[in-house]
Parts: sequence; structure tokens; C-alpha cells
Amino acid sequence: MTDPVLPLLFRDDPEFLADLPYDPEVLFFDELQELDRDRSLIRCRMPTSDLMPITRSQRAHPVHHPRHVAGAVMVHATGMLGFVHAYHVLGLRHRDGWIGYGTHIHRVVFRKLVQPGAPIDATCQATRTRAGKHRYFVRYRFEFRHEGAVCYEGDQTAVWLLLDGTTSPTIGAAEDG
Repeated sequence: MTDPVLPLLFRDDPEFLADLPYDPEVLFFDELQELDRDRSLIRCRMPTSDLMPITRSQRAHPVHHPRHVAGAVMVHATGMLGFVHAYHVLGLRHRDGWIGYGTHIHRVVFRKLVQPGAPIDATCQATRTRAGKHRYFVRYRFEFRHEGAVCYEGDQTAVWLLLDGTTSPTIGAAEDG
């Protein structure tokens, strides 16, 4: 596996975009800025705007409910970061049958409201990986920064499954060897 030239604009990587299990409009990241396989770490840039899903539907009030990037968007973004990590660090490809599902949110802290405008700098690091032939369990640490301050921290687990058409995506199954 060769490292991409960084920064990598996702729009310039049609192979990656074609492998996404979601429409690219909900990838939310536009750029891979750091890739460190030794540390099992990636860092991506996440533009923010009033037009983001859920965010655009807020009944905002300048004092009582200021418009902000919705927490649900940030949680979904962690799944997309997990996909970027699996693709670029673990070498797992959706087109080869690999798919990931979040299984546990051990701890999430929203540190500040993110007003749309400035991008979020999002880091994803695998803190533990248990790999089998058909299943990977990965525990991730997430840190999102907005205008230099931490706005989101997460400690979450996902399972990556190799589906061959004869097995179902059973998330809680025992680890295979």
C-alpha cells in the first residue's frame, strides 16, 4: 500500500469516492491532511456551513439557540473518519466486501458549539485493533478542533466485516481467527 500525496483532496480521488458506502455529500470531509500508519492516525479537514444536514433544519435564535454544527453530524463524521482510516491505514475496501459499523460509543464530550464557517480539524486514531480474517474490531480516539479549541472528543468502537454474500452482518459475533 502506497501513501497518497498529502494533502489529498477527496474530490480528486474517484477510486476512494466510488468506494464510500454513503453518498459523498455526507462524507463531510474534503481533505486528508495527515496519514501516519505507524501511529494508526489520520487527520482530515471538515468544512462547516449552514447547509449541513440537520444544521440547516435548526430553528435558530441568536441568543436562545444559535445555529451550530449539529451533534448528530459530528457523530456521523466519526463513522466517515473510521472509513477513511480503514481505507488508508488498514487497506480495507468496500468494493472487496468490507463494511464497518459503529458498535459502542464509550465516551463522547461536546466541548463547544461550533458555529458554521471555519473548518473543523478532525483526528482519528486507532487505539486498539484486533484483526481476524473476516472481522476487525477497532477502538478509536477522536478529537475535533474548531478555531484551535477542542469541540468534540470521542472514544468509540467499530467492527469491520468482510461479507461474502453468504454471511449476515452480525456485529456481536465471536471473533474469528
